[in-house]
Amino acid sequence: MRALAVSALLALCLACQSGCILPAYSGDPVRRTQQLIFTSEGFRHFLEEWERFWFLDQPDHLTPHRTHGGIL
Repeated sequence: MRALAVSALLALCLACQSGCILPAYSGDPVRRTQQLIFTSEGFRHFLEEWERFWFLDQPDHLTPHRTHGGIL
């Protein structure tokens, strides 16, 4: 009996986390779109942070033509 109660409680907790019982987003399409945009906003900034961490956002110093670099 105790194992059944623990397993039922565990199943209830897992169902709540997956969004089966309580939906993660609103049922209204306009509000749901806004919520999805706000949720994905963090993922969009993640790529910029990744490039900044690995210095990929720095300017490229390789030019297609040779430059003198001195005073002419």
